[in-house]
Amino acid sequence: MNIIILGGGLVGGPMALDLAKEEKYQVTVADFNKEVLRKLADDGRIKPIHMDLSFPEEVTRLVSGYDMVINAVPGFMGFRTLKAIIEAGKDVIDIAFFIEDPFDLDQLAKRKNVTAIMDCGVAPGMCNVLIGSIDHLLDETEKVAYYVGGLPQVREWPFEYKAGFSPIDVIEEYTRPARLVENGKVVVKPALSDAELMNFPGIGTLEAFNSDGLRSLIRTIKAPDMKEKTLRYPGHIEKMKILRETGFFSQDSIEVSGKQIRPIDLTARLLFPKWKLKEGEVDITIMKVIVEGKKDSKRLRYTYDLFDTYDPVTRIHSMARTTGYTATMALRMVAGGLYTEKGITVPEFLGKSPECVSFLLAGLKERGVNYRESIRRLDD
Repeated sequence: MNIIILGGGLVGGPMALDLAKEEKYQVTVADFNKEVLRKLADDGRIKPIHMDLSFPEEVTRLVSGYDMVINAVPGFMGFRTLKAIIEAGKDVIDIAFFIEDPFDLDQLAKRKNVTAIMDCGVAPGMCNVLIGSIDHLLDETEKVAYYVGGLPQVREWPFEYKAGFSPIDVIEEYTRPARLVENGKVVVKPALSDAELMNFPGIGTLEAFNSDGLRSLIRTIKAPDMKEKTLRYPGHIEKMKILRETGFFSQDSIEVSGKQIRPIDLTARLLFPKWKLKEGEVDITIMKVIVEGKKDSKRLRYTYDLFDTYDPVTRIHSMARTTGYTATMALRMVAGGLYTEKGITVPEFLGKSPECVSFLLAGLKERGVNYRESIRRLDD
């Protein structure tokens, strides 16, 4: 089976390496960054294609020659790239995490007989699968909350943070208003709001803040209270608020020495080198998913905990592992015929199938990514 991955960066590259281990997959990666392609080509099992993926018509022509596609371009390119893939009639796994509504492409995907699985990373992604699984099991879902963060193991001043995925998408976590569900109604709060401190064994105290991570869950899960929060080392929220409120994240051009510049472009140029995960640098991924509800008149709380770290054997960072391997297992699931629904699928839909959930969890465990489940009765 011929697979093409659009985007070979922090997550795209490890996905290509994971799939290329199996002889039945012939893997190609398309990217505009020649250095990224050179490193992947050195592996000997991956075909590189140097291409500007910002032109949808070219993307449609490119992917037409392949059996399946993984869309791993940055979020601002994601929607139009996905549409171009669907226009080619190709099944696709998407981790672009774009802000547009993916269901706007549902009719097109059904018309083209395409299976398109969206947001197929760790969060959104595997957390949605687990939430969907418990929601399907319960008679009534009352509360959904999940906390997630990717962090460097070693804290370095001033930011004590490194980006495990596209840094420009990280900045959006600090600027995009967060949608939550409270008392059955969707409410909107500023990003970085409602700070709280949480303790995690082996890590210590982290701070959590509102971010816009519920995404499709707002539409698909009927729970009166739902929230998603991002985790960082204490002090990070205040630093990001200062940058945001001062205007460093603004996309509106300002005049500087007679030239028009966007503050976010300058900020990105300054921050990204400091946020870049160096080769061999240890990162960690922490996630806690909580779902509460009723089953047979009993009130239950299901909790899933994930703690993952950089793999020194494969030399693959944790965020790439937890995000990328979810996507590659989803590709295997579709390629093997375990999931065949046409149209747009969000990960919580996969949670309705125990076979799909087991397949994903088993594949992740085989790759060292382990989710720990606990169940507690609340009305004892």
